[in-house]
Amino acid sequence: MINPSRILIADDDQALCALLSEYLQGEGFNVILAYDGENALRQAQHEICDLMVLDIMMPKLNGMEVLKELRKKSLLPVVMLTARGEPVDRIVGLEIGADDYLPKPCNPRELVARIRAVLRRSSLSTHSIADRSDEFIEVDDIKLTAQTRTVQKQGENIDLTSTEFDLLMQLLSNAGQVVSKEMLSEKVLGRRLAMYDRSIDMHVSHLRKKLGMLADHSERIKTIRGAGYLYVKRAVNPDA
Repeated sequence: MINPSRILIADDDQALCALLSEYLQGEGFNVILAYDGENALRQAQHEICDLMVLDIMMPKLNGMEVLKELRKKSLLPVVMLTARGEPVDRIVGLEIGADDYLPKPCNPRELVARIRAVLRRSSLSTHSIADRSDEFIEVDDIKLTAQTRTVQKQGENIDLTSTEFDLLMQLLSNAGQVVSKEMLSEKVLGRRLAMYDRSIDMHVSHLRKKLGMLADHSERIKTIRGAGYLYVKRAVNPDA
C-alpha cells in the first residue's frame, strides 16, 4: 500500500487551514498545519513532508522569508498562496524558488490539482531516473545528471529547485531547438498554458541568473518571440 503524501499547510488563517485540511484529507492526503512563519520553517526543515502550501502574509516570518531560508538547504516543493493574486508577489515567489502559486481566496479543488501536478512531476522524474540511472546531458560547460538531479557548470554545483531542474532538463534535451512555452508548461508544470500565465517566464528568468552568460557574454537561453525558448548550443568549431 502506497503511503499518502504529507502536505504542510502554512497559514495564520486557522479557519482556512481547517477548511483546506478537511478537503485535502478527503482527497487522501495527510496534513500538517503551521500558523506562523517560524513554525512553518521549522516543520518544513525537520518534519517528513512532500510539499508545502505557503501563505505570504504570516506573523514572525512572512512566506517570502520562509521560502528564502528553506531554499538554502531544501528543495521541498512549495505552492505559494498570494493575497489578491498580486503580480509582484507571484513574480518574487517564483524567483526565489516557489514551484507554483495560487491567488487567495483559492478554490480547494484547484489547489488539490496544483498539488497533484507538482507531486506527479516529482514522481515521474523519479521513475525516469530509475529507468535511466546513469543518464546525463552535457551541453558546453553545463552537465545535468538525472540520477542525482544535480547540475554543474564547469564542475561547480548549481543549486536549482525541482521545477528549475525539470525545466533545464527539457531545454538541454532540445538544445539548439525552439521549445514552445505550451510544451514546457505541460512537461514541467503539469498543466496546459493559460492566458497571461507567466510562470514559465519567471522560472526561465531565474535559471538565467543561476547559470550566467555564455563565455562570449551572450544569453544561454534565448527568447524566441511568439514561439518559446531556445537553449543555445555553441558549434564545436565556430571557425569551420
